[in-house]
Amino acid sequence: MSVKLRLNTATVTKAVLAKIGNPQREEPLQTSKEVFEIAEKDQETLTALFLKPFKNVIAHRFTHHASLKQHEMCNCAKAIFAGQDALLERGIEIAQRLYAKSNHPNIKAGDLCIALLKEIHIEGELVNGLCILKSDSVTPFLTITARNGDLRLATEHGINPDKIDKGCLILDFWQEKGHYVLTFDRGGGDTRFWVREFLGVEAVPDAAFLTNAYAKMAVSFLEEQKATSDDEDTPPWETATAAKDALDYFEDREKFELKDFEQEVLKSPEAIAQFNEHRARVEEEQGQPLETSFEISKKDLTKAKKRIAAVLKLDTGVEIHIKPGAGDADPQLERGYDDKKGMKFVKVYYNKDINAA
Repeated sequence: MSVKLRLNTATVTKAVLAKIGNPQREEPLQTSKEVFEIAEKDQETLTALFLKPFKNVIAHRFTHHASLKQHEMCNCAKAIFAGQDALLERGIEIAQRLYAKSNHPNIKAGDLCIALLKEIHIEGELVNGLCILKSDSVTPFLTITARNGDLRLATEHGINPDKIDKGCLILDFWQEKGHYVLTFDRGGGDTRFWVREFLGVEAVPDAAFLTNAYAKMAVSFLEEQKATSDDEDTPPWETATAAKDALDYFEDREKFELKDFEQEVLKSPEAIAQFNEHRARVEEEQGQPLETSFEISKKDLTKAKKRIAAVLKLDTGVEIHIKPGAGDADPQLERGYDDKKGMKFVKVYYNKDINAA
């Protein structure tokens, strides 16, 4: 179910703006009184800034337990795509929905932008898109201006485009399947709030999503096993190497089969049972079951491998970050015990300091 998508043909044209408070803290909601028309001279710059966060994210779609006809966000998007005159009314509805969902004490107030884009290229079609961005903080920055023949320094506060906290891009595509939706949440902790409660979307179970999901599961499962192990002296780099070995299973195949993975990687009945319990927890968090057979996305596997590392955290305040491969036959790290100090130690071997000038 791979979809070809190009964002470099898109142009942002108009937007509805809002300031979203937290109703639990009695912070207000303020929305646009009219649609903000984006000047042609600003369209190229703003389009690039708005779409930058969506380059490498997993595809989602709207979902509802009864019918998509009852899905508020899906209905708002459909109305806007059907006629741009609905942008203000439906944009305010979206802001009101987010405000109503923002009643958890950990949710910060922020700025919301609901922007309409044209000519997004997907599967050979040019379609419209609706971009929703929320920034929870403002950033101070400096400006130097000329005045009366001299230069002056001033401070301003604004939104840093590289630090927009949450966003989604809804495309006028797959209308009957719940639309094609890209989304991100840099905070991580509020992902359930943004993805499930506000947007009401689920991941599209394509090769990219499933490869990411199972790769992350394999790594987190091994880390969880290490955390609950009674053997405190097991080096953390052994966990990282074991995680890499698990991902090598993906590397050698075009298709993932859960039964084969269990037999070749997990092996023992106890490990298989524990992994299935771990998978059940992940499925509950995702809000959807995971397929047990799928085509492997090599691109996403490469990304997963780059994230593997181990961290040795010591009670002296020292942390050592270790990549897979350390602790092999000719190790660069050596553990021991110093009788005189009565403390454990880690000895690190190296050829040169690559950070040195």
